[in-house]
Amino acid sequence: MYDGLLLIDKQPDCTSHDVVQGVRRLLKQRKVGHCGTLDPGATGLLVATVGRATRLTRFFIRAPKVYEGVIQFGVATDTYDRFGTVTSEAPVSDLDAADLAVAIDRFVGTYTQPAPPFSAKKFKGVKYYEMARRGEEVPEARKEITVFEFTGTGPIEDGRLCFRLSCSSGTYVRTLAHDLGQALGCGGHLADLRRLQVGPFKIHQAVRLEQLQRQLEGDGELQQGWLSFDEIPLPFAEVAADERQEQRISHGQTVMFRQLDCSEGDWVKLVNRRRQLIAVGTVTERIGHGRVGIVQPRIVFA
Repeated sequence: MYDGLLLIDKQPDCTSHDVVQGVRRLLKQRKVGHCGTLDPGATGLLVATVGRATRLTRFFIRAPKVYEGVIQFGVATDTYDRFGTVTSEAPVSDLDAADLAVAIDRFVGTYTQPAPPFSAKKFKGVKYYEMARRGEEVPEARKEITVFEFTGTGPIEDGRLCFRLSCSSGTYVRTLAHDLGQALGCGGHLADLRRLQVGPFKIHQAVRLEQLQRQLEGDGELQQGWLSFDEIPLPFAEVAADERQEQRISHGQTVMFRQLDCSEGDWVKLVNRRRQLIAVGTVTERIGHGRVGIVQPRIVFA
């Protein structure tokens, strides 16, 4: 039985669910999830949660993401990527670097972004892409996102721009490509996309499914791309419990800690004296003006 995170380098022409199914088959266990969908045509980092680590998915699914990709100007599609039906075409010969830089800069910052009509978002239990394929009107749904960095990484060649993007979770890169094309007056779509980073995890750490299969067929041990349960770098403070505190935590009872550098409401990683992860909890109360506080275990692994 495996417990931990598996960093997968997803290949094109498969869904994120296909990757999860592949991991289940190779590890021979059902309890596998992931921390953020990639479109079938996209490649790159997919963080899979395995075993007990599936209960930690919420802490990584909201992590910021970093991508590199290609936008094709002059051709707009209904899906906002290269797999859709062309809806408009326009010449791009007069695009220049100054106009592009001004247009891109408008998409950096925090604002609300509409979901593309061909997406897995649901309305009354029906996915947007199902409605769009039937020719039905898709309701507009907007979500607040933050684009930290959006830059071209080279000149426009044959109407194609290579770019780098750093953004909050939930950002639709296809919508960015489409909207940038609209802003430039020529239309555009996402021609290629690769995810380089999810939170602290980077693509160079990841393994392809076929490489994972060879590892398991070889010595049977997980190597590249694998983080064991106790190695998972949760994005909040760590507190060590003594034997008595560990006993209370195992029963879901509140625990007082005297060395707590956290505020009320903060999440805390709780480990035992052997530095093993036993629970995560929240600070429910600070006592006085020192570092004393009460922690309520929320997810207990002991």
